[in-house]
Amino acid sequence: MPIADKELKRARARKAPEHLDLVPSIKRFADVKLAVAASAPSGAGCVGIPVGSDGEVPSLIGLDRETLSRSGFTGIPGQTLILPRQDELTLVAVGIGDRTELDAAKLRDAAAAFARAVSKYSHIATTLADVSKVPPEAAAQAVVEGVLLASYSFDVLKEGPQGPALSTLTIVGAEERHAAFSRGAERGRTLAGAVMLARDLANMPAAYLTAAEMAGVAKRIADDRGLTIEIFDVDALEELGCGGLLGVNRGSIEPPYMIKLTYTPGRSVRQSTHVALIGKGIMFDSGGINLKPSDMTHATMKLDMAGAAAVLAAMSTLSALECPTRVTGYLMCTDNMPSGSAMVLGDVLTIRGGKTVEVLNTDAEGRLIMADAFVLATEEHPDAIVSIATLTGAALRTFGDSIAAVLGNEQSLVNQALASSHRTDEPIWQLPLEKRYRKQLDSQIADLKNIGGENAGTITAALFLAEFAGTVPWAHLDIAGTVRAESSESWRPAGATGFGVRLLADLVQNFTRPESHVNGWRK
Repeated sequence: MPIADKELKRARARKAPEHLDLVPSIKRFADVKLAVAASAPSGAGCVGIPVGSDGEVPSLIGLDRETLSRSGFTGIPGQTLILPRQDELTLVAVGIGDRTELDAAKLRDAAAAFARAVSKYSHIATTLADVSKVPPEAAAQAVVEGVLLASYSFDVLKEGPQGPALSTLTIVGAEERHAAFSRGAERGRTLAGAVMLARDLANMPAAYLTAAEMAGVAKRIADDRGLTIEIFDVDALEELGCGGLLGVNRGSIEPPYMIKLTYTPGRSVRQSTHVALIGKGIMFDSGGINLKPSDMTHATMKLDMAGAAAVLAAMSTLSALECPTRVTGYLMCTDNMPSGSAMVLGDVLTIRGGKTVEVLNTDAEGRLIMADAFVLATEEHPDAIVSIATLTGAALRTFGDSIAAVLGNEQSLVNQALASSHRTDEPIWQLPLEKRYRKQLDSQIADLKNIGGENAGTITAALFLAEFAGTVPWAHLDIAGTVRAESSESWRPAGATGFGVRLLADLVQNFTRPESHVNGWRK
């Protein structure tokens, strides 16, 4: 058998088993029944009741604060205390901290703590949303997000049943709030479901989730969620001149794909704004010729497509949320592998539009594949571009695993991203797009090189992308640190977090056209 045929046979052997659902959470959590009631139904196994760190203890708890304290429960955020009762619903005291400081983020955390404490129950109820501090629609949304996101587990590759799945969540509260509860609960389900879609994709082994399989999942989502989809294969990419994506793909036996998704608001919505979202989709990043070290970092590189997953997942919500902004998404998908055909140091790639890039580090590949998408996006003259990627280890070194970096050429757009971050409790922190570092990207033989100096790696990577954004307002999220959690905390599980999905959805939902100029970046 010729060597090429053997390689193709091995490639086919890497595909996911026919029965395997690559995004199992879509159905699992869509089937969860969300109910609203004036009191906890008898069919529920337990009911969660908010208890502050001071003030009166709800009478339903049946214990005073001193008794609760002796049990170690003081009402601080994240605490729970299970109180079983014979022949009656089990009560769960859920700490919410200082009631005067309660907001949607703290309510989401409290709901997550409740869900983790009662994970064995299939039907749970809670009065957490029935608080005066948070508007009822926002409260119900936060509670549903907290419960569903904390209930997530990636067990599709494990043998046998993995424990009872949540089947029903009942939100209990005053009758006059029920309509708002119902609206918020469905919004919470939509957004939580999108986050879990991104988690499923990022958690899936790279041998199963190839670029081709990613295109298949995107087609499934687009058809179901009212998105228009175009899938570009090797021939189409060559015709478009996407030298960045094709160059990175050269070392792989798996073909690359660019997936373009378009959301168009309904006819009743005035389509006055247009945002392009660009996601890095490196299905597995070996580092290429600049091979990564053989440690646990290498084992997490299946998550290097989390930016593309976040764009796909965020766009899956837009129709249900009746987003008023037209959104185009670009998923740039390939793996980055070493082989006899892989790009090597010193190669020069020609990006869509003709700009040339000297490759001096094959592990700085994400910016190369995204550059093609930037040029394609600018050709459609959007009001803004927002990119998201696990782009630099420097972002992890700078902010750790709880905060992502944001940079951009338009402060008013960056401010919108920061506002969305605050509303969704997905923390980002701005770094300067410092032009004095741009000279580090100068190349002697090409228009620029793909890596700067040893320091300020997140900034120089963003400066590289800025070259291709041109005069379009642009903001970039570097999620290298936040894409994965070592251990479960609140509504963020161990493994892929789905960070950025709710932030992007909120950003395009509330998007306004940016100002025309900031800090001399555009004339």
